[in-house]
Amino acid sequence: QVQLVESGGGLVQAGGSLRLSCAASGRTYSVYAMGWFRQAPGKEREFLAAISWGSGATSYADSVKGRFTISREHAKNTVYLQMNSLKPEDTAVYYCASGTDWRLRRAASYEYWGQGTQVTVSS
Repeated sequence: QVQLVESGGGLVQAGGSLRLSCAASGRTYSVYAMGWFRQAPGKEREFLAAISWGSGATSYADSVKGRFTISREHAKNTVYLQMNSLKPEDTAVYYCASGTDWRLRRAASYEYWGQGTQVTVSS
């Protein structure tokens, strides 16, 4: 199994920035891709970004392209999500997930999930 632990969430004003971290442990050799998703109350889980663990290739949802940046650090088995120009509509619980293909955007395509971290953007 792969264990994922997110951190870095919190309360921020609109226009501000946050950086989320996701530390992976366990069978990390089986991880080929990492993704970030979010889920707001009453809404479905939404794909945000994904990265190839090996090549570093990335994919973004249109809603966050140009504002959010996904990156990874091999030495720490950690993936980051840098979030800039945050908006109140970015308020949600943010999850990281591991999978086998960074090009996939469906939540069901990702096998392991973290517990989530709350991001609240005030207006």
